[in-house]
Amino acid sequence: MRKIIPSRISVLAAVPFLCGTAAHASDARDVERIVDEAIRPVMQKNEVPGMAVAVTVRGKQYFLNYGVASKDTRIKVTRNTIFEIGSISKTFTATLASYAQVRGALSLSDSASTYLPALAGSSFDGITLLDLGTYSAGGLPLQFPDDVTNLEQMIAYYRSWRPDYAAGTHRLYSNPSIGLFGYLAAESLEQPFDDLMGQQLLPMLGLSNTYIHVPKEEMGNYAYGYSKTGKPVRVTPGVLDSEGYGVKTSAYDLIRFVEANMNGSGLDKTLQSAITATHTGYFRVGDMTQGLGWEMYAYPTDLAHLLVGNSPDMALKANKVEKFASPLPPQDDVLINKTGSTNGFGAYVAFVPAKGIGIVMLANKNYPNAERVKAAYEILTALDGGTD
Repeated sequence: MRKIIPSRISVLAAVPFLCGTAAHASDARDVERIVDEAIRPVMQKNEVPGMAVAVTVRGKQYFLNYGVASKDTRIKVTRNTIFEIGSISKTFTATLASYAQVRGALSLSDSASTYLPALAGSSFDGITLLDLGTYSAGGLPLQFPDDVTNLEQMIAYYRSWRPDYAAGTHRLYSNPSIGLFGYLAAESLEQPFDDLMGQQLLPMLGLSNTYIHVPKEEMGNYAYGYSKTGKPVRVTPGVLDSEGYGVKTSAYDLIRFVEANMNGSGLDKTLQSAITATHTGYFRVGDMTQGLGWEMYAYPTDLAHLLVGNSPDMALKANKVEKFASPLPPQDDVLINKTGSTNGFGAYVAFVPAKGIGIVMLANKNYPNAERVKAAYEILTALDGGTD
């Protein structure tokens, strides 16, 4: 198999809302070695065509780019290559909903039907926005049925749906759950979700290379994803796709979002409060604490706990939750993470606020979550105390 060689490492000073200085050359070489040793074997094993990795270490950014964005054109991956991030999009959705709450447009304790009168008289009278945002509405499935293809059919589906569990007692990972959460947040702000993301939230975050819909002028930077059979694919439209899995972004932008989640002191105060609030813990499933979009673990943690928390059983089965008597305030000594996939892409984000370290891994092939978690854990463990 062809050896995958990373492009020359790129090192940047911190973005404005983080303080830091430019890295020494020895730091860059250390980071390049650490990342390369973890990523190259994963790409070879899983036949990943291209990958962009960004690391932040106490205010310093490092970018390593591997392989190609398209097997046809052989265009190389760069820090600005646009990848689909799948369910990591949910963390942006959660941020928008949290922003709406901080602004007073909604309350997470409100019933879902409050913001969509068409759901009045349905099960959603007894399901809160928080239940939707934490996948604990009572058993909403991973995906919509195939025959739900438009807004009218979506509302009819929700009206006829009946929960399997009492709200707030079980977690079942679900696009229709957090998708409705995002949709209702947009309703509370009286604007379409896509407009709020593209015209308000993303610009406020300073993310100029992040999109719900990639514009024509940026299509040349949009990587092709590859299916298990090696066919080029990109995500197809679906009901509430923007809210659940629709964000496309670059390693350059996504590491900035990670840094904003660790220290957003230079951002708008309302947005800063909203981001912090997404790290609030609402219940525990095993060793994982569920926030809004984000999933958290006490730090230091071991690899076994992360693998269980990102396992198929966690994604595909209903798990009984241990609900906190009151929400757990945001903590610094935690590892916060999220995986995301589409048919042709696989992504992972993890960061530890107390240590000021984080990683973004974007690939144009959907490969196993366990492989992503292991590689990221190896890198973060090496960076924890290893680079000053």
